[in-house]
Amino acid sequence: MRAPDPAPARGWRALWRAYPRTVALFVTFTGALGIADVVLGATNARYRREVQRLRSSMTETERRRVDLVVASEEHRLRVALELVRRHARGDHELHLAVEVDSGRMVLERDGVALREMAVEVGPERRVGAPPDTIRLVPPRGARTVTRLVSADDEWEVPRWVYEDRALPPPDERATRGALGILGIVLSGGTFLYALPDSGPLADGAYVLPGAIRVSEEDLRAIAPNIAPGMSVYFY
Repeated sequence: MRAPDPAPARGWRALWRAYPRTVALFVTFTGALGIADVVLGATNARYRREVQRLRSSMTETERRRVDLVVASEEHRLRVALELVRRHARGDHELHLAVEVDSGRMVLERDGVALREMAVEVGPERRVGAPPDTIRLVPPRGARTVTRLVSADDEWEVPRWVYEDRALPPPDERATRGALGILGIVLSGGTFLYALPDSGPLADGAYVLPGAIRVSEEDLRAIAPNIAPGMSVYFY
């Protein structure tokens, strides 16, 4: 089912003139969610690594104390993700909501699901060559669509993608259609994409780490409704 088109830009301008303080608060809150997303993801991964390292040299009593601390931090993370879920359901604008653990994405507005889609979530992975490495994790929190990459557009495939796939990186990595029929680039560097016909991502068994892969059918269906500035919530 094709969803209605998003409100035209002039609606935002009119809203800003009528309610400048409300709009400013909304923008500030959305930005804070994006920052919280990055902080929570990095903090959670760091805590897990540190706990695993320390447990091996602890007594049983010390381990129990650490387990209590870890449980408290995980509870805080669950609360933060629940706030993101509630914010998504209360968003009056057309947006995408992704249930990361369930592999489910919804195009919705005002809590009404207009289209439900199964998605594949890329795994957590440390990429790059030391000392210039980065850990990619499944996204959480609020993001914003920043750019759309069509099948006719070139996208420069990062060198680490070839290395992660044990492929020799070519001299020219700008590839047309590398993200399938449509690549949706989000703030923070997250991607939503479809399985391409060619290129290093043209493998049904491989999902780009830290990214979301959508079926070509679903991506074609929602493409007319996706535009820069659109919110995407991950929880």
